[in-house]
Amino acid sequence: MRLIKPILFILAMGAAFGTTAGTLVTKPSQHSVKETMDRLETIVKGKGMTVFARIDHRANAEKIGEKMPSAEVLIFGNPKMGTRIMLRDVRAGLDLPVRILIYRDFDGKTWIAYHNPQDLKASYNEEGCIAIDQMEKALQALTDAAAK
Repeated sequence: MRLIKPILFILAMGAAFGTTAGTLVTKPSQHSVKETMDRLETIVKGKGMTVFARIDHRANAEKIGEKMPSAEVLIFGNPKMGTRIMLRDVRAGLDLPVRILIYRDFDGKTWIAYHNPQDLKASYNEEGCIAIDQMEKALQALTDAAAK
């Protein structure tokens, strides 16, 4: 019975991150997880993007009696960009909308992590897709602004 909780947690974390295994971009934040996430969500909404969900993994772990450091995921997208990518290969919808994880490590440091959009080119029929290059630049700018 004790093994069920960690297994369910691992499955939930995997579902939150999607299926693309590739290059993980990580960068430190000067703020707490909540403050970094609040900043990111405000910036994303200010750019006119759609926020689909904000998931608090720590709160969910507490619901099953487990403790873990703060970790939140923001799921958001830009339909103009995402649609251009999916029109080339609809399977890219498995990895869209974008997910960014903000978490505190066991040393108390806050990090931002996300999958590099360039990995979509290799996973799907996306070679030469300018929207992916634009997405990469946008994610860099969004996360840099949230971290400062």
